[in-house]
Amino acid sequence: MEQKSQQLAKTDQKGAQAQEDKEDAEASLSADQKFLAELTAKCAMSDGEWETRQKARQVEMQAVAKAVSILSSDDARDQFSKTFNANFLQLRAAQRSDSRREKAAQVLSTLALKAPQLAALAISVKLDPFTKVHAAIDKMVAALVKEKAEEIKHKDYCVDEFHTNEQNTQKKTHAKINLEAKKADLSQTIKEAKSAIAVVQAEIDDLNLQVKRAGEDRAAEKKVFDGVIADQRATQGLLQSALKALKDVYGDGVVLLQKQEPPAGFSEYKKSTGSTGVIALINQIIADAKEMEAEATHDEETAVEEHAKFVKTSREGLKAKDDAKVDLKAQKAKAEGDLAKAKSEFEGTVTDLENLANSAGALHKSCDYTLKNFDVRQEARDEEVNALRQAKAILSGMTA
Repeated sequence: MEQKSQQLAKTDQKGAQAQEDKEDAEASLSADQKFLAELTAKCAMSDGEWETRQKARQVEMQAVAKAVSILSSDDARDQFSKTFNANFLQLRAAQRSDSRREKAAQVLSTLALKAPQLAALAISVKLDPFTKVHAAIDKMVAALVKEKAEEIKHKDYCVDEFHTNEQNTQKKTHAKINLEAKKADLSQTIKEAKSAIAVVQAEIDDLNLQVKRAGEDRAAEKKVFDGVIADQRATQGLLQSALKALKDVYGDGVVLLQKQEPPAGFSEYKKSTGSTGVIALINQIIADAKEMEAEATHDEETAVEEHAKFVKTSREGLKAKDDAKVDLKAQKAKAEGDLAKAKSEFEGTVTDLENLANSAGALHKSCDYTLKNFDVRQEARDEEVNALRQAKAILSGMTA
C-alpha cells in the first residue's frame, strides 16, 4: 500500500506537471498564432510595397528603354557622329563597326528592359571605341559571375545554417522538456525525503520517549519492589519474634501434662490447648510472607529482564532509524545537488534557445530574400551574362 501510495503521488505530480506543460504549450501556441497573424499582415504589407516598387522599377526600365531607343535612332546616330572626327576613321572599317555596334546595341537594348544597368552599356556600344566597350563588358561579366558565385555561396550558407539551427533548436527543446521533468521529479524526491525524514525523526523521538518512560516505570517498580521486600521481611521478623516467644513457653505447640500433684484447693493446671493453632497460624503467615517475597523477587527479576530486552530492542530500533535518517538525508542532499545542477542546465538551455531564436531571426533577415528570389535572380543574371557575351561576340565579328 505504501508503494502504491508513492506511485499515486508521483503519478499525481506528473499529471499536474503535464497539465502545466499543456497550459504552457497552449500559451505558446497562442503567442505563435498571434505572431503568425502579425507576420502575415507584415508580409502582406511588404508584398504590396514590393509590387509598388516593381511597378515603379518597370516604369523606370521602360523609360530607360525608351531613352535607349531614342539614342539608338538614326537621327541620334547622325548627331552623335558629328562629335567624332571622321578623318581619323577608315570608311570600310567604319561601316563594319557601325553594323556590329548596331547589332550589339540591339541585343543589349532588348535586355535593358529587364536589366536597366545594360541601357548605359547599349549607348556606349554605339558611341565608345571597341576597346573601352570590351573592357566594360568584361568587367560587368566578371562582376556578374562573382555576384552569382557569392549568391550561391550565401544560399548554401543559409541552407546549412537554417538546418543546423533547426536541429540544435530541436535538441535544446527536447533537453529543456527533459530537464523540466527532471526538475519536477527531483523536487518531488526532495519533498518525499523531507517528509520521510520528519516521519523517522518523529519515530525516533517517540522511541526515546518510550525508553525514558520505561526507565521511569522501571524505577517506580523497583521502588515498589524494595518496599514490598522490606515490608515482607519486617513482617517475617516480627512473626519470628512472636513465634520464638510462644515457643519458649509452648515449645513447638505440643501440650505436656504436669506430673506433680496440684496443691489443695487448686485444680490440675493445664497449658492452653490453643497455642498449637496460633503457632501453626504464625508459621503459615511466615511461609506466606516468604512466598510473597519470592514471587516479588521473581517478578522483579522478570521485570528487569524485560526492561533490558526492551531497552536493547529500542536501541536497535533507534540505530536502524538513525541509519535510515542518515540515508534519507544523503538522498535529499544528492537530490538537492542534482536539482541545482538541473536548474543551472535548464537556465543554460533556455539561454541557448533564446540565442538560437535570435540567430534564426538574423538568418531570416539575411537569407529570406535570397532564398525566395534565388532562382529568379540567378536566371536574370545568366541572361545578363549571355547578353553581354553575345554583344562582345558581335563586336568581335563572331556569329551571334
